[in-house]
Amino acid sequence: MRLAILADIHGNYRALQAVLADIALTGADRIISLGDNIGYGPEPEEVVRALERYRIVSVMGNHELGLASRSYCSRLHATARESLILTRSLLSPDALTWLVALPAVLRCGEARFVHGCPPQSMTTYLHAPSENRLRRVFAAYPERICFAGHTHDLGFHQQDGGSIASCALQAEQKSLDPRTRYLLLPGSVGQPRDLLNWYAKYMLWDQDAATIEVRALAYDVQATIRLLGERGFPASNAQRLFW
Repeated sequence: MRLAILADIHGNYRALQAVLADIALTGADRIISLGDNIGYGPEPEEVVRALERYRIVSVMGNHELGLASRSYCSRLHATARESLILTRSLLSPDALTWLVALPAVLRCGEARFVHGCPPQSMTTYLHAPSENRLRRVFAAYPERICFAGHTHDLGFHQQDGGSIASCALQAEQKSLDPRTRYLLLPGSVGQPRDLLNWYAKYMLWDQDAATIEVRALAYDVQATIRLLGERGFPASNAQRLFW
C-alpha cells in the first residue's frame, strides 16, 4: 500500500492542487492530512472541499483547534489569531463543521498520525528536541512509525534499540529499516519552513517497499500572494511563502 502524507496546507489551495496532481501521477492508495488544513492561507473553503472530494482523512491541527475553541484562539499570537478570524469568515457552515469534528489522532496498522507531538498533541512542537525528550516521546506510543506536522519542517527522528538519532530530509527517497522506530516530519504543503525551497512538500510512504519519498512541487505562488492581499490577510503570511 502507498500512502500520501500531507501536512500544514494552511488554506493554500494552489499548493494543494499541485500536490494532488502529482499524487494522481505517482499513485497512492490513501491520502492522509496531518492537520492545519486552514489558517494563514486565502482559500480555506476550497481546501476543505478538495479534502472532501478526494476523501482525504485528517487529524485536527492547532489551527482547527483555534476554530473549535475561542479560548485557545485567544492565546495564539496576533498574526495567527487575525488569520483565523478571516478564515472563519471565508468558511461555509458545512466546512466549519467538518474542521472542528476532526480527531486528535489516527492509527493505521503500524503507524500513528498526529499534528504536533505524539501521542496526540495538536499544539506541542518538536523543534530540535533533545535526545532525552525523544526517548520520552517514543515511549509514549506503541506504533513503530509516527507521522507529525506542525513544525513545517522536513526531517525524521529514529530509535534503534537504545540509540536515538535525528536527520534532515531533502526531496529524496529513503529506505526504512524494519527494526527501527521512526518519527517522520513530512514538511508543509502550504507554507514550508524547511529552508530547502518554497515548493509544496509532501511525503509518499510505500509500505511494501519500506520507503518514504519527499516530493516537492512548484505552483503558482504569486496567485496565492495576490489573494492574500485581496482578502486582507497579514502581509507576513505572504512573506512566509518564501521562507
